[in-house]
Amino acid sequence: MRSLLTALLAALTLLIASATPSVAKDPVYQSFLGGTAINGYDPVAYFDEGRPVEGSSAFTHDWNGATWRFSSAENRDRFAATPEAFAPQYGGYCAWAVSQGYTASTDPEAWKIVDGKLYLNYSKSVQAQWEGDIPSNIAKGDTNWPRVLD
Repeated sequence: MRSLLTALLAALTLLIASATPSVAKDPVYQSFLGGTAINGYDPVAYFDEGRPVEGSSAFTHDWNGATWRFSSAENRDRFAATPEAFAPQYGGYCAWAVSQGYTASTDPEAWKIVDGKLYLNYSKSVQAQWEGDIPSNIAKGDTNWPRVLD
């Protein structure tokens, strides 16, 4: 009787799992608090100021399914004109994680601009791993993106 019950529970679990649709991740990493792209930081500031700068709710732009914040109207307008020039690679997900075939959140302090493109990482220690072989990790990330969202 016990083995029959175990078999029925296993069959029910498989039935529920197969009936539950797979949920794809958002194309842009959004923080849990506030639901803003890249934790509410201004992507243009990485290029212009060479550091992470928090954006303001007064200067926002919706793009690629996310709300982006900026530290100024000028930065917002520049992003709106050419978002691909400023948006981080891999939707702002961790560049190391994407190179390894999965996604992870990011820390605004763990960043690097390579060949005019912004890359974010989960933490500074993870960034150090990613920096161990940047060309290879970018190539692997490019191969894995956007498949890792499925």
